[in-house]
Amino acid sequence: MDMAQPLYEPVRPYWFYHCRDHTKDSWLPFSWEDSRMLEEAHQAGEQGGEVVVATEGGRYDVRLTERTRHAVYWEQAPTEVRRCTWFYKGDKDSQYTPYPEDFSRSLEEAYMIAVTVDQWKGRLQFPTGDIITLHSPKLITQDQWPSCPLDKNRARTAKRGTEEIMVVIPDSEPEMVDHLVFMVHGIGSACDLRFRSLVQCVNGFRSASLDLLNTHFREGREDHRVGRVEFLPVNWHDTLHGNATGVDQDIQRITLPSLARLRDFSNDTLLDLFYYNSPTYCQNIVDSVVSEINRLHTLFLHRHQCFTGAVSLVGHSLGSLILFDLLTNQKPRPGPEAAGSEEGMVLGDDVPQDLKCLDEGLKALGLEKYIHVFQQEQVDLNSLVLCSENDLKDLGIPLGPRKKILSLVKREWDSEDVRAGALTLAPSIPKDRGEMGGNGTGVQGTPQTPNPNAMGYKYLDVGIGQVSVRYPQLSFQPQAMFALGSPIGMFLTVRGLKRLDPNYSFPTCKSFYNIYHPFDPVAYRIEPMIGAPDVEVEAMLIPHHKGRKRMHLELREGLTRMSSDLMGSLRTAWQSFSQLTVPPLPLVAGGTNGMDASADSKQAIFGRAAGKDGVQCPQGQTDFWKNSLEWSKAVQMNNFSSVKVEEQNIHMGMLNGGRRIDYVLQEKPIESFNEYLFAIQSHLCYWDSEDTVLLVLKEIYEKLGIYLRQP
Repeated sequence: MDMAQPLYEPVRPYWFYHCRDHTKDSWLPFSWEDSRMLEEAHQAGEQGGEVVVATEGGRYDVRLTERTRHAVYWEQAPTEVRRCTWFYKGDKDSQYTPYPEDFSRSLEEAYMIAVTVDQWKGRLQFPTGDIITLHSPKLITQDQWPSCPLDKNRARTAKRGTEEIMVVIPDSEPEMVDHLVFMVHGIGSACDLRFRSLVQCVNGFRSASLDLLNTHFREGREDHRVGRVEFLPVNWHDTLHGNATGVDQDIQRITLPSLARLRDFSNDTLLDLFYYNSPTYCQNIVDSVVSEINRLHTLFLHRHQCFTGAVSLVGHSLGSLILFDLLTNQKPRPGPEAAGSEEGMVLGDDVPQDLKCLDEGLKALGLEKYIHVFQQEQVDLNSLVLCSENDLKDLGIPLGPRKKILSLVKREWDSEDVRAGALTLAPSIPKDRGEMGGNGTGVQGTPQTPNPNAMGYKYLDVGIGQVSVRYPQLSFQPQAMFALGSPIGMFLTVRGLKRLDPNYSFPTCKSFYNIYHPFDPVAYRIEPMIGAPDVEVEAMLIPHHKGRKRMHLELREGLTRMSSDLMGSLRTAWQSFSQLTVPPLPLVAGGTNGMDASADSKQAIFGRAAGKDGVQCPQGQTDFWKNSLEWSKAVQMNNFSSVKVEEQNIHMGMLNGGRRIDYVLQEKPIESFNEYLFAIQSHLCYWDSEDTVLLVLKEIYEKLGIYLRQP
């Protein structure tokens, strides 16, 4: 006797985590891969013992025994995790909510019995007072729930499994990380108009990068040459405004009681600019940023031991200025490629750390025979610091000893910088005071002596107006820095720096990109400080992520070109018409009347034969009316075949390796109606800008030999 196929099939569980956004609670699903790993770990861990599963690209750890989800890289309260099989939704709810696991198991058992015996219309009452009615396999409702007495008259709809509910399962993130990016925020704790935290904004930036990698780097993904880019937030605001500094309490005591909300907002955001210009809190900010970046970098390498990619930095608003100052004051570490160079020279242990005279240093280096050369030129230790390699070469010192002496000078200069706390924010040695700006003195009015020795990096003192700060060192050398909505140009200018040396570059970072929105009131350009003053170069227009220029910009440029071409054509026509030479009328004689003479003159005007007088016009005038009929065609052809300027021929110094530095986003059509109305929004738009994300990905993967393809 054939056995009938059982109608009941076990439900497929799926894992969700609880998320609280301001006042809204929601349950979000893990990706397919994360849910699979959690289920496998759950099945294997039922025998006992703590099981921890890394999810969401390793940014969160799930402790299965506790059913909690913990952030790895930043401070965040643990959230609840559930193994979900049954869901409910009320009339006013927008999405389904999973039942607790115990409740779901009881409901699943009742459903299995009803399916097996084929008996429906049954009511299931739980000890908590909840009542579930199983009308049919497709209709199951919850009639009562004591936890919500206000809605007890409305029934809830219960669904079994994720197949019955409308839920969007996120895609799994690639395991391979190609590049690591640290993102530093600007003023305040909120990063956009929705008052999202830095973690939430970086999560949105990361999600956009994953979508763009799937669409614009599809070939690399299919060939397994492209993994993903990891973005991690760097928070310094909480450290500054925490209990350790006590700055909030001090500011609150002197804050006026009127306009309480406005003053609280100002104390939490705008005052960060003044804190950064304070020698006390500026040191606190840079120490917090560097220590947090180094901590995140060490933790990331510990959790991704196979990572061999590079690291980049992204700074928004004030965060970009902090990173710019940090990178300006980094010191390159000697490597194998620096062997034999000034940076790679290492002094022996016999050289004292605190030299009292030049003779002592030369003897320690074994270069006593060159003492008389320096004595003859009256060069002591202080004046040697001002000498370059060419100066030593002119003294007749060979290459080997010259390198040792330069290494000694470099060590002495660096030690003086550390002791004085006068690491600089100026990128080059000015030729005169006008190029540097300022008065050439430190913040306390003490004259400082710049180091003109080109030994890998060119420093100035604090005479450009920046407070005296001892900048800590990063544990890595970044590949690139991206500044979003940055006031770097303005700060450098008000510090007294009028011009950046075209040969200047960061000591440890070879790429720099200044990205801004055209309506951003905080953003400033960098390229005018590097290029010639009499040459104006527009910023590079960032392409739209959909592969075209926005329609309103195309129409605006087309109308501008058309009006320009039309006015130019009319001006040419008027000049041609006004320059026509009219010959004098011939005398009326010999049977020739005035009418015939007038006709002859007209023939002369329009280039026809003028009879026996032989009066003719130039060829340009004869074709005047013929050319005028082709104006519209010429304007149309010029309008649709505009010639683009080759931006590749423009050299913008070495701050970005000779490439362009300023990149401008395309405003949206609605923003073009009133740029003042969208000014604040434009300063906070970078976190959600796909064009910005695509530019970052493009520059990162081009270094790896992978180029994007427009879908």
